[in-house]
Amino acid sequence: MSRFLLAGAGGLIAAVLVLIWMLWWSPGPYPKSTTFTVEEGWALPVVADRLSDNGLIPGSKRTYYVMARLLGSHDPIQAGEFAIPAGTSGAKILDILQHGQPIQRLVTVTPGMPAIIVSERLAANSYLAGPLPPIGEGSVLPDSYGYQRGETKAALVKRMQSAMTRTLDQLWLQRSTDCPVASKEQAVILASIVEKETGKASERPIIAGVYCNRLKIGMPLQADPTVIYAVTRGKPLGRRIFKSELHSDNGYNTYRHSGLPDGPIANPGKASIEAVLHPAQTRALYFVADGTGGHAFAETLAEQNANVAKWYAICRQRGEM
Repeated sequence: MSRFLLAGAGGLIAAVLVLIWMLWWSPGPYPKSTTFTVEEGWALPVVADRLSDNGLIPGSKRTYYVMARLLGSHDPIQAGEFAIPAGTSGAKILDILQHGQPIQRLVTVTPGMPAIIVSERLAANSYLAGPLPPIGEGSVLPDSYGYQRGETKAALVKRMQSAMTRTLDQLWLQRSTDCPVASKEQAVILASIVEKETGKASERPIIAGVYCNRLKIGMPLQADPTVIYAVTRGKPLGRRIFKSELHSDNGYNTYRHSGLPDGPIANPGKASIEAVLHPAQTRALYFVADGTGGHAFAETLAEQNANVAKWYAICRQRGEM
């Protein structure tokens, strides 16, 4: 009789061990890779409940909780979004949530992106939480920023603005005296204009030099991007500037008013800020597009008029006039 009891007990133990293996270490039931998000403050019972609801673990949430307590690590579960490969076992899922790296997502602010577009992109981002704070023009540093799902929009904006503050502080300490900008705020304003005037890195210091020369002699900047900003707040105009817009009396019309406009017209990148704080040594006061993606520079109005005539001829050949 005892042999039968021992055999029965042995069989029961084997069955229990097989069941534990199947529920804890064997491949999980989810057929494809997915993500799982742990909110701040979730304890193991809540995690087990959500894993069960999402079909990521076999058996019941209570069974998973018990096995996690008995067989898993007692390390804390991290908050964040985690990648879960297809068929991941319950044991491995717990290890990922305790010791894995949360998914880092990226949001990119390109040099010259205006605040209105930065705001629209962050507002539409479903992975970020909370309300979006106001974003001042020129207050964020263009760059790619990593964030985790559930981070607040306010926290991300603060990081972007802190990056601009740090960068501007560093560059300001190393500035030359070749451009009459009296403050970091003025440097950002002029850098935003330089940013919008050219996409060629080699031209930024020269264009900065032209504008610095104009500021020195009280000559209006006559920068088309500032006129456009008054109309669109930084979005593309999609057409030529109207004469009425060139004559409009507002704080951004650098044709009507000398000096800098009322504020930045975009978020300038580090290179454009550097160009303003270290402008090229040039006597040029004018520039116009040259048809190659760059600009032709001139020291006199006569030279500028000749360059403009060449540009108009290029436009006529392209059928743009």
